[in-house]
Amino acid sequence: MPRKTKPIEPVAAPPQPAQALTPQEIVRELDRYVIGQDAAKKAVAIALRNRWRRNQVPEELRDEIMPNNIILIGPTGVGKTEIARRLARLAQAPFVKVEASKFTEVGYVGRDVDSMIRDLMEIGVNIVKAERMQAVMKRAEEMTEERILDLLMADPRLGARDAGETVAAARNRLRTLYRTGVFDKQSIETESASQFTPFSEMLSQMGGEEMAIELQGLMSATLPKRTKKRKLTVGEAKRLLPQEEAQKLIDMDEVIAEARQRTEMSGIVFIDEIDKIVTTAPSTSGPDVSREGVQRDLLPVVEGSSVLTKYGMLRTDHILFIAAGAFHKVKPSDMIPEFQGRFPIRVGLQPLTGTDLRRILTEPENSLTRQYTALLASEGVKLTITKDAVNEIAAIAERVNGETENIGARRLHTVMTALLDDILFRLPDPSVTAQTVTAAYVRDKLKNIVENKDLSRYIL
Repeated sequence: MPRKTKPIEPVAAPPQPAQALTPQEIVRELDRYVIGQDAAKKAVAIALRNRWRRNQVPEELRDEIMPNNIILIGPTGVGKTEIARRLARLAQAPFVKVEASKFTEVGYVGRDVDSMIRDLMEIGVNIVKAERMQAVMKRAEEMTEERILDLLMADPRLGARDAGETVAAARNRLRTLYRTGVFDKQSIETESASQFTPFSEMLSQMGGEEMAIELQGLMSATLPKRTKKRKLTVGEAKRLLPQEEAQKLIDMDEVIAEARQRTEMSGIVFIDEIDKIVTTAPSTSGPDVSREGVQRDLLPVVEGSSVLTKYGMLRTDHILFIAAGAFHKVKPSDMIPEFQGRFPIRVGLQPLTGTDLRRILTEPENSLTRQYTALLASEGVKLTITKDAVNEIAAIAERVNGETENIGARRLHTVMTALLDDILFRLPDPSVTAQTVTAAYVRDKLKNIVENKDLSRYIL
């Protein structure tokens, strides 16, 4: 007689985030990770808050309120990408970062601009799916337990009953042993959905996204789902099978519908290196044609259009686009006029000073000094970097930035790596339990590199 199982209870959608952060709260959160650049923080904070404000206005007016897209202008290493990354976490919304230089005009070899919207939708689906799976995980773990107990009961040795013992009593006996971990090293054979890379994914990677979407739909409709048997220990099954069971409990149609709504209404696309698709003078041949062509291809996506994804059509009217670029050789005004008009807010980011570099080394929650302190602590070594050493490191980074290519805060990474490479290479070493970095240590370690400009150019 088949065993009775508990009916699957309907699962409510997870609660949505509470009221969005105010612009001042957003700036305070950004201040924890990004030093300076107050104008840029203010601009993105207002743009993010406006997403929430738009959802509060009457419905007949809501569709008329378009996002104010932003261009962040500033040299490399001043915080443009970091601001966008932190903003995405605060927004709790689908977010994708792309590089404009990776796109090519339709007809050239490379990715088409619509692919960034497909990537954004994929991220939206993954976010909603993860939320739904988390909501049903307790039920999935219960189903996993019953599934594993079925396999254990089917084993003639483990499922054998004592004289007079009922099937239910034997199952409860195994359940008790299962929960105490007695069977964690016991091997079982289970059947799972086969994971493989279809031909459509290969096409997508080669640039044929639309053909891949059509092919994937055709294959999923005509080909049966494949399964495979695999051997696991009970301990491994406890960890892996709940994910599989959770997927059975969620309705993917509902997931896709919610993901589409979230992506269309609150999605954020960060387009880096936007200046790489800008040219100063019109040209009739060569790569400049492709650069202007990419702008023209991007225009309808930023302006508002429907993009085909493997989950259906997606409207881009209310997606927020944030572009960033150094604009050393070109200006935002060199973009085609229609494209300029879709980015009404332009914010200049300031080059970093020595004071900024000193603050970046110590103040952010993910500062380099904290990162290296944690890395050495993992080897049982206490790292101490004195205030004078921090000042010296910042001064060297500022000097090298001035004498070679100015890469902003990224120079601190190269300086810190050169400074600590010896100790990082030696560890683990039982004789080393502490390391103090002073200004004299910094000067002694980096003196030859800094003074030799050719060496400095290649190492720092």
